[in-house]
Amino acid sequence: MPVRASDPAGPGDRAPLEHNLFEAAATYVVACIADDQDRIDEAAGRVAPDALMFGVNELAQRAVLTLAREHGTEPETMARTLLGLPVA
Repeated sequence: MPVRASDPAGPGDRAPLEHNLFEAAATYVVACIADDQDRIDEAAGRVAPDALMFGVNELAQRAVLTLAREHGTEPETMARTLLGLPVA
C-alpha cells in the first residue's frame, strides 16, 4: 500500500512523510552546496530516491518563483539566469 503524506513515516511517533520528505530535500540541497558527502548520504537515506527528487524539485520551483518575484522577472528568465543560459 502506498504511503500518503498524512501517514506516519514509520514506527514510532515520527513526523509525517511530507515533513520528512521536505526536511530530507532541504538537507540534501544544502549538503550539496557545502559538498558535505556525509550529510548528502544521510539525507538521501531518509526517503526513497523518487521522493527525494520530488522534494528537490519542489524546493527548486519555490526558489525560482521567489527569486523571480523578488527581481520582478518571469520564472523562466530567472531559471535560465540561475543556470547561466541565454535569456530569450
